[in-house]
Amino acid sequence: MKSIERTLLAWILGALALGAVLVALVTYLVTLEEMNEVFDNDLQNVARAVASYHHSAHGPRSPGEVALQDRTDEPDDSEIVTLTWTPAGERIYASDPRVRVPFSRTEGLARPVVDGESWIVYSSVGAVGTAQAAQRTSARQEMARESAVEVLLPLTGLVAVVGGLLLFGLRNGFRSLDLTARDIASRSARTLDAIELGGVPKEVVPIVASINGLMERLGLAFTAQRRFLADAAHELRTPMTALRLQLQLLERASDEADRRASMAALSAGIDRSQHLIEQLLQVARTEPDGEPARREAVDLAALARSVVASFSVKADHAGLDLGASASGSVVVQGDAAQLTVLLNNLVENALRYTPAGGVVDVAASIEQGRAQLRVSDTGPGIPEADRERVFDRFYRCENAQAQSRDGSGSGLGLAIVKSIADRHGAKVVLATAAGGHGLDARVTFA
Repeated sequence: MKSIERTLLAWILGALALGAVLVALVTYLVTLEEMNEVFDNDLQNVARAVASYHHSAHGPRSPGEVALQDRTDEPDDSEIVTLTWTPAGERIYASDPRVRVPFSRTEGLARPVVDGESWIVYSSVGAVGTAQAAQRTSARQEMARESAVEVLLPLTGLVAVVGGLLLFGLRNGFRSLDLTARDIASRSARTLDAIELGGVPKEVVPIVASINGLMERLGLAFTAQRRFLADAAHELRTPMTALRLQLQLLERASDEADRRASMAALSAGIDRSQHLIEQLLQVARTEPDGEPARREAVDLAALARSVVASFSVKADHAGLDLGASASGSVVVQGDAAQLTVLLNNLVENALRYTPAGGVVDVAASIEQGRAQLRVSDTGPGIPEADRERVFDRFYRCENAQAQSRDGSGSGLGLAIVKSIADRHGAKVVLATAAGGHGLDARVTFA
């Protein structure tokens, strides 16, 4: 697992170490450049001084006049070696005869390689001969390296000190994160209270705030789930009790007529129970974490005609005028199966609450550039005060059971409609139908 603390330390200490190395390198280069300027000037002065001494004070000499003494001591890399030459190029003096610096008739600096070593030589050319002052290049480089090392050592110590302070600061800074992490770890489905933001670093506040929002949504979801389970259990208890009573009546039937009546009542009860169970499954499928909605082209006009056709027999038996109106195609992107469930529930509700002789119209159209499904009926409608609450699960208006054609209705139909509409980015609006009575349900797509 990647550690933020270690990553920060690695990057910061790496940057500091790289900075220390760069400072040492710059120190080496600057020092070497400065030493070159100073020592080059010194070589010039030494060479001219040697020329003045040997040629002016002692006069010109021939090679045989001076015996070059061999040296057996250890060579000093920083030593400046001096030499004098005749105009013809015969060496007449050398402070270290072991150094075979080449003769030069050119005034100024040169950088010859002598016996595999790089030298810097200044030649002072006069009428009576040439004087040279020479120094090993390695001597200057060594002095520059020593200066760089002297800078690098305290910088290394500084990096170590800064690293320790960073480690201390990071651990103190992350301590509040540890406390927050333990606070989050202690939460459960029963303790989803918001995390206090007082001691949380401001950089982490957005994350903790997002977690608080997530826990709030989880709390609402768990509450809705518990309420749904309780309501579902309550709603299922009623038909199960009715089925048991109808079964007992069937067992006690004394003749064939009673038996047929009890069988019909039992069959209707089973149908109502099956319908309730199917609606519960539809609710589960339309949950945010339920089955993902497919996206395909759906013709709402064709969907309206199909749903009306599937309910036509039921409408005829109830004495209702059910029809569909759709001019042309009305295409939206959505899940055809879920949109079918949405329209089925709207039509079924309209058929259930519209009295015999009433009218139920289903329409698909384009209104103000937006696709719209519309189901209107001539039933009792829904009071304006209840039009928001009817989208809650298991909520039914007062006297809804009495107004229902078959006494059924679970209070889930409009909740399913609202959930499917939300998943499709559509809006459901309930209003009073034309004529001042009945219900007009419109689903408008974005």
